[in-house]
Amino acid sequence: MKKTILTGIKPTGQIHLGNYIGAIKPALELAVEEDYSPIYFVADYHGLTKTIDSEEFRSFSYGIAAAWLALGLNPEKTIFYRQSDVPEIFELNWILSCLASKGLMNRAHAYKAIADNNKKAQKDKDYGVNMGLYNYPILMAADILMFRTGIVPVGKDQIQHVEIARDIAESFNRKYGGTFVLPDYNIQEDTAVLPGLDGRKMSKSYHNTIPIFSEQAKLRKLINKIKTDSLPPEVPKDPDKSTIFMLYKEFALPAEVESMRQQFLTGVGWGEAKGQLFHVMNRFLEQPRERYKELMESPETIDKVLKEGADKAREMSVPFLKEIKRKIGFYS
Repeated sequence: MKKTILTGIKPTGQIHLGNYIGAIKPALELAVEEDYSPIYFVADYHGLTKTIDSEEFRSFSYGIAAAWLALGLNPEKTIFYRQSDVPEIFELNWILSCLASKGLMNRAHAYKAIADNNKKAQKDKDYGVNMGLYNYPILMAADILMFRTGIVPVGKDQIQHVEIARDIAESFNRKYGGTFVLPDYNIQEDTAVLPGLDGRKMSKSYHNTIPIFSEQAKLRKLINKIKTDSLPPEVPKDPDKSTIFMLYKEFALPAEVESMRQQFLTGVGWGEAKGQLFHVMNRFLEQPRERYKELMESPETIDKVLKEGADKAREMSVPFLKEIKRKIGFYS
């Protein structure tokens, strides 16, 4: 029996290399394997945890969908939907909220990080925390459990959310009988934490990302800003500790990767390495960049794809929610 694989991306900004390498690329690779049934979505309700302009929010939501499609997602072979178009997820969210302890939410990394920073700044620990952010792991659990998900491709910092989903599912199964599949996570260890332009984790909050659909000139400029050390060209360099090499191998052919590795080990100038990185990245992104533009200029095309995907998703979520509610005791 095929395992369901599920993942989603929040519309909180432009898709960047961290999103692609850490989530989209591995998800697309898994989607073509015969052992999996892929379900991917635009996590628009998750995006509400950060208050943004409504027009910007709409644009980011379309941008997420357009990125998936431009980078190769096949909606004929994948259930691809907008989270807000599947209301059963939000009803399940409330049910799971009533099974999740506050202590479990207190231990969630995102909340703890804000609480710790507030404490250091001598503010109330909950300053700036809305209930959407606090309950975020429960809605993510609803996303996962609604579709009997077996595998969730995530970044290393998202592992805890899958573990929380498992905890809640186990609690429900103990109380009401076997209902939910216990999900596992899937990560690429070598790209689990992708460095940004400044060497820190690539993150919109650090303003150190490379938007994946940047125009050629902008892409070259951003690549040239990647932080490097002061070693001269002739000095051997460790490719496995280089942001440039880490990015290069995600877009280059195997023979090119091996050639670049040897250049690092025997000595290469950072300017030369950055130039080669731009070449392979731009080569890969030329067609997706054009497809992305076409889709963003045709939101009705995106709406049609997402609506058809939501209809497929609801063929699964409607009967499953009825089963869940029956077990709880809402009706016989």
